Amino acid sequence: MGAFAGYYGGWLDAVLSRIGDIFFSIPYILAAVVVMTVFSQYRNVFTLALAIGGFAWAATARVVRAEVLRVKQADFVMASAALGKGRFGTLMSHVIPNAFAPLLVLATLALAGGIVAEATLSFLGVGLGSDVMSWGNDISQAQRSLRVAPMALIYPSIALTITVLAFILLGELIRDALDPRARARR
Repeated sequence: MGAFAGYYGGWLDAVLSRIGDIFFSIPYILAAVVVMTVFSQYRNVFTLALAIGGFAWAATARVVRAEVLRVKQADFVMASAALGKGRFGTLMSHVIPNAFAPLLVLATLALAGGIVAEATLSFLGVGLGSDVMSWGNDISQAQRSLRVAPMALIYPSIALTITVLAFILLGELIRDALDPRARARR
């Protein structure tokens, strides 16, 4: 949606941006709690992914839109149009591949956020359920025996923290690899 809004502009940009703004204004953890509560009889990985991703996509669409607006001004896009390639073909073959680098970095950060969101939902009891392995379930169950067995709480908390930190650092490394000028500025 961000690529179409940024490339085509006009009324399509206005409509898609307003739809994105509506979803951006809704906290996706809160929306996921509501969705998982409403669909409690259908708690599975697919429902959880839709509950989290269905409300978290707006930030990614904004970044993609901004990057497409930047790439759209390049000379190779004008050359593609001059050679007779259609707008959709130019978007798919030239603009999106050249706007992909920030999306790749954002995907690693979004994956870290998705892991935290799943753990939060499982901790609150509206996630996948207690029969599925989840660090949120482990942390929730370890609260009951915190005084007797504190390591049952500490180990899943450390594992969750390290995993999320690893994806954030992966995003930073990918950003440095794809944009050497940003690395040189630091």
